Amino acid sequence: MARWSPIERSLREQHGPLLAGVDEVGRGPLAGPVVACAVVMPPDRRAIAGVNDSKQLDHATRVELAARIREQALVIALGAASAREVDRLNIYHATVVAMQRALARATARLGHAPHHVLVDGKPIRTLGVVHTAVVKGDAKCYHIACASIIAKVTRDRLMTALAARYGAYAWERNSGYGTLHHRQALAECGLTPHHRRSFCLDAQVALVLEAGSVSPIQDVRND
Repeated sequence: MARWSPIERSLREQHGPLLAGVDEVGRGPLAGPVVACAVVMPPDRRAIAGVNDSKQLDHATRVELAARIREQALVIALGAASAREVDRLNIYHATVVAMQRALARATARLGHAPHHVLVDGKPIRTLGVVHTAVVKGDAKCYHIACASIIAKVTRDRLMTALAARYGAYAWERNSGYGTLHHRQALAECGLTPHHRRSFCLDAQVALVLEAGSVSPIQDVRND
């Protein structure tokens, strides 16, 4: 992505130059929070070459681009919803909460609301702000791609830090997703406070079907 998208150029003309791109990561893992990011990039600078949907980039490239985005951004704001909130609210509503928190922090740091908000995916009725939703926006819109990269790098670092305390689950490698190793570790070592219980019950059922029988998942309370 070497330039502002036609969508962004049009929205700047309609609403004003300061757009906030919002994206989230971590909807699918068995453990860890869902993390959202809101990014406002300077309207008078060219797009950073190489910025793209974070899922299309390798780890080293994401880290490098995240540093460049942080250097240039007018505002970067993060919001998260914990594993407990995911269980209590469900993943969709927890994701909305994380986005709302990111946007609230972006507004506070900017000193006023962004002129318009871009989000990845479909319109979110409960977001609470006027926005434009773009399906696969992280591959189409510069602001959303920037938010995608920052959110992914941030969440991966968080899961790596948690892995130092809960080494059996290999979160430094799987970021909390339900790999076979992670599901086997759940069966052997149990749940931590950072696991999404509602997700892990489904993961245990899947492991039983794959491997015959496993031990019931227990709680791990060592934090």
